[in-house]
Amino acid sequence: MVKKDSNTQHSFSTKLYEEKDSSLMWYFRIDVPPHIVNAVCKAKNKRVLCLFNGELKSQVPVLSSGEKKYYITINKEIRQKLKLKTGDMLTVTISMDESEYGIETPDFFNEFCEQDSEGSAHFHALSPGKQRTLLYLMNKPKSENKKIEKAIIVFDYLKSSSGKLDFRELNEYMKNNRFNKT
Repeated sequence: MVKKDSNTQHSFSTKLYEEKDSSLMWYFRIDVPPHIVNAVCKAKNKRVLCLFNGELKSQVPVLSSGEKKYYITINKEIRQKLKLKTGDMLTVTISMDESEYGIETPDFFNEFCEQDSEGSAHFHALSPGKQRTLLYLMNKPKSENKKIEKAIIVFDYLKSSSGKLDFRELNEYMKNNRFNKT
């Protein structure tokens, strides 16, 4: 069942599937009808805003398995919050994600970039996927102070590495440079 909203939102019902990929990793996905992908997604931008079961919002990519078959992966956090199990039906409303980074950004981020032009330049030289990963890391802590601390550490790392991002190295840098090492 597909329902189109007047402001380019499309709703549909689908089932949660569990799949194994070529590297033998398991993942969970929902199928997205091709006509909805064509209506919502722009040429290269396949990032969408999803509302799952009318209660949980998330910014996610629409992926292709070829032959005009599209899907969205459903991570553990979403499955736990919605108490989803393989085979469960869910209602999904999607619309184009027209945000700058394709992920929620911390409230302070734009001002932070203005104040640290060198760190901002290194950040903005990264690929959009790496930018999203770093924004996810910055936005993960619950408190605003911890988010700011994480952003400072990430930008300091980028400056110390001349903008070259190695996630293992960044993880070690974050462990060694926490403000409150309690």
